[in-house]
Amino acid sequence: MGRRLGELTKNNTKCMVRVNGTALIDRLLVQLSHLNLKRVVIVVGYEGQKLREYIGTRYDDVLHIEYVNNPVYDKTNNIYSLALAKDQLQADDTLLIESDLIFDEEMFSLILGNPYPNLALVAKYQTWMDGTMVCIDGDNNIVNFVPKKAFNYAETSRYYKTVNIYKFSRDFARHKYVPFLEAYSKALGNNEYYEQVLRVITFLDKSELKALPIGNEKWYEIDDIQDLDIATTLFAEGDEQLRLYMRRFGGYWRFPGMLDFCYLVNPYFPSARMRDEMRANFDTLLTEYPSGMYVNSLLAGKCFGVKQEYVVPGNGAAELIKSVMEHCPAPLGVTCPTFEEYPNRKESEEVVAFTPTGADFSYTANDLMDYFGRHPIGTLLLINPDNPSGNFIPLADVCRLAQWCAERRVRFIVDESFVDFSQGYADNTLLHNHLLEAYPTMVVMKSISKSYGVPGLRLGIMASADVELIARAKKDVAIWNINSFAEFYMQIVSKYEADYHVACEKFQAERRRFFGALQAIPFLRVIPSEANYFLCEVLPPFTSHGLVASLLKRHNILLKDCSTKRAFNGRNYVRIAIRNRQDNERLVAALASIL
Repeated sequence: MGRRLGELTKNNTKCMVRVNGTALIDRLLVQLSHLNLKRVVIVVGYEGQKLREYIGTRYDDVLHIEYVNNPVYDKTNNIYSLALAKDQLQADDTLLIESDLIFDEEMFSLILGNPYPNLALVAKYQTWMDGTMVCIDGDNNIVNFVPKKAFNYAETSRYYKTVNIYKFSRDFARHKYVPFLEAYSKALGNNEYYEQVLRVITFLDKSELKALPIGNEKWYEIDDIQDLDIATTLFAEGDEQLRLYMRRFGGYWRFPGMLDFCYLVNPYFPSARMRDEMRANFDTLLTEYPSGMYVNSLLAGKCFGVKQEYVVPGNGAAELIKSVMEHCPAPLGVTCPTFEEYPNRKESEEVVAFTPTGADFSYTANDLMDYFGRHPIGTLLLINPDNPSGNFIPLADVCRLAQWCAERRVRFIVDESFVDFSQGYADNTLLHNHLLEAYPTMVVMKSISKSYGVPGLRLGIMASADVELIARAKKDVAIWNINSFAEFYMQIVSKYEADYHVACEKFQAERRRFFGALQAIPFLRVIPSEANYFLCEVLPPFTSHGLVASLLKRHNILLKDCSTKRAFNGRNYVRIAIRNRQDNERLVAALASIL
C-alpha cells in the first residue's frame, strides 16, 4: 500500500510510482522481457485492478502475464500473498522479485548465471538499509536471518541485506519452501513475512539456500519519498544525474560506494582515539542541550589562542560568512576564480573582480595592492590558500596587505580555512591576539570542517579585534547555533594537537605523491597547490564536463567541474580534492582507464 510514499500511492500501488519518468513495474517488465521466461505471475491486492488496466496488453508479445489476487491485502502480509501463488511457485524454477525495487539489469545475469539453484541476492550492509539482514559463511551459505529485534549495530560488519530477489528451484519450492510456508502460516497466522520461512529453513542441516553478494551492482528499495529521491539520482542518466548529485551539496554517504573528490576535508584527522572519545560520550551529547554563545565563544578562543571577545563560533563558516557580508562595506574586492559564497552575498554591481593573467592564476600581495589601488573598494576578500587555484600568499605579505587596508579603512577579510595544509602551516595563521590587534579592520574566517576533517559537525569561527563587529555577529546567530557534538569537539580537540600535527605532515607527503601521479595523466595540466586540492586544466579532446560525467557514470567518482566559474570563461577546469592514498590511487586508475 506504500503509505510512507504519501500522495504518490494514494490511488496507486507502489510499483506504479515513477522514477525518472518510468514506472517501477514498466522498468521491471522490460527487464524481464529480455529473459527466457515461461510466464510472469503478479500478485496484486491494493489497487490491483488499476494495475491490471495500466499493464493491459502492452507486453503480450514478449511476456505471458497472469495475476493472483489477494483480496485481504490490508489484513495480511507478504507470507499470505506468496502462499496464494504456491501452485505457480511449485510448477517451475522461479525468480521471486519484490515490486518496490529498482536495480540494474545485470542483477538477473548474476543470479541466473550462478550454478546454485537456490539463491538470495544480498548486499553488504550500509547505513541506509532496513529490513531483512542475513549472516553468511565463507561458502556463502546463509547461516542466519537476523530478526529486527536481534539486530545489533555492533555486529553490522557481519551483516548482509537481502536485495529481495531470489531464485528457487522447483524441487526446493515443492519439498522445502511451500511445505514450511503452509506450516508457518498455520502456526503463526498470515500477518507475517515470507523471509521468516527462509529463516526457519536455514536451521536445517541441508538448507540448500545460498547467498550471492552483488558487489557494486546498483539497486535501491523505495519505501518513502527520501528513498525515491535517492533512487531518482542513482538511476538518472548523463547530465541529469550529475545535476541531481551536485544540487545535494553533500550527503553522499547515502550513496553506496560513492567516492567524493568534490568536497574538501583532511583525510588524516580526527585520529582514531579522538573518534573513540566522541563515541564514548555520544549518549550524553545526543540527549543534553548544548551551551549558549558565552561558553562556546570561550571554547573557540581556547582552541585557537585568542580572546573570547575577539571570536565567534558558527554553525559552519557559512553562517558567519552570511553575517559578515551583511555588515561589510561595498564594493567588495575579490580575486577570480574564487570561493563564491562571499561574492554571492553581494549584488553583482557591488563586486570588483581582479583576475590574474598567469596560466596558473597565481598572484601576490603586490598584485592586489596595485589593482585595488586603482579600483577603490570598501572590503577586500583574500582566500588564502585560494579556492580553487591553491595560490598562497606568505604571512608577512598578508600582514602588508592588512596594513594597506587599515591605512585606507578598508575591511580586510582573510579566509584561512586551508592554511593548515600549507608548508610551514604552524607559522602561517593570523589567529593571534597581537596580529588581530595590530590590524583592526582585519577579520579572519576559518572553516573547521576542512583542515580538521569534521564537516558533519558544522563548525567555523570568525575572529577580529573589532569587538563591535564580533558582538554584532554573536547577535546575528541563534542562541544555540552550535550543537553538543561540536561543542564537545572544541572542548577536547587541544588534547589531540600532536595527532593533528602528524596528520598535517602526513597529508603534505601524500599531496606531493598525488601531484606527481596526476601529472602523469596526459590530458590534465595540474596547477601546484598549497591547499588540499588541485586545480587542473582538462586538455583536448576531453572537456571538464565530459570528464566529470564519465567518472561519475563509469567509476562512481565525483569531481568538481569548475568551468562555470566566471574567471574561466567556459574553459575546462576541474578541482580535485586530495584524499588518502588508497582513494587517490583509485582516482588515478580511473583517469588512466579513460584513455
